[in-house]
Amino acid sequence: MKLSFNSLYIVSTPIGNLDDITLRAIDVLKKSDFILCEDTRHSLKLLNHFKIKKKLISYHKFNEKKQVSNIIEHINQGKILSLISDAGTPLLSDPGRLLVNKCIENNINVVPIPGVSSIVTAMSVSGFRDQFLFYGFLPKKENELEKVLSVLSQETFSQIFFIPALKINFYLKFFKKYFSGRKLLIAKELTKIHETFFREKSVDEIKLFKNQLKGELTIVISEKGIKKNILDKEKIVNKAKKYLKKYSLKDTVDLILESEEINRKEIYKLCLKIKNEKNY
Repeated sequence: MKLSFNSLYIVSTPIGNLDDITLRAIDVLKKSDFILCEDTRHSLKLLNHFKIKKKLISYHKFNEKKQVSNIIEHINQGKILSLISDAGTPLLSDPGRLLVNKCIENNINVVPIPGVSSIVTAMSVSGFRDQFLFYGFLPKKENELEKVLSVLSQETFSQIFFIPALKINFYLKFFKKYFSGRKLLIAKELTKIHETFFREKSVDEIKLFKNQLKGELTIVISEKGIKKNILDKEKIVNKAKKYLKKYSLKDTVDLILESEEINRKEIYKLCLKIKNEKNY
């Protein structure tokens, strides 16, 4: 594969099992002049495993502003640069957005090299509806957390969060409060030897962990069940008879729907039947 100059390659790496790296990712890393990474010591283990010997540049949230101009300069000089994170797909709750936007501003191609993501990996085994929202790391402070979850709990989609394993019990208390009745999946050490999934039919049923967990957890909350309102036929019939004495069929339906959260077609059919029978 021939790499193009004036490009930044966003390369996905394994989240645990090194066999999950793609052939394309290995090829791109081998042909890169520089590899940007969060922790050079951590990334060196991955590169050594695949016998990739390239210059590593430390690039993380604490130095990215300082590094951006130097990186752009390297690319403009015709160097091939790749960006990797400690694990998974870069920029998803990892640094890189600032650099990507700077590349776009400078007409530098940003090329994705897809691969593993804990987000998709956890979602694929959840059994939940695949219309989902990914939030990333939740706030650490209670007030901020309450504000975020009070909004997210109104969404009907499945939702995915990252949380430090050490804080699992802290966050579970808030999940119970805001996601009551919804299913829960906790994914621990995805793709690794001790990969574990904790599942509950309802977040209300999960117990706090007695033993301390380590690492980073991927949490998946199921979609929100929508309660179907049962049609109180007698109540609707009485309202329809009352309104049809004064109003048209359309206005009668509209008036009933102002106070009843039920299917419009169902109400229309019922009102039409009453009108045709002149039973009012």
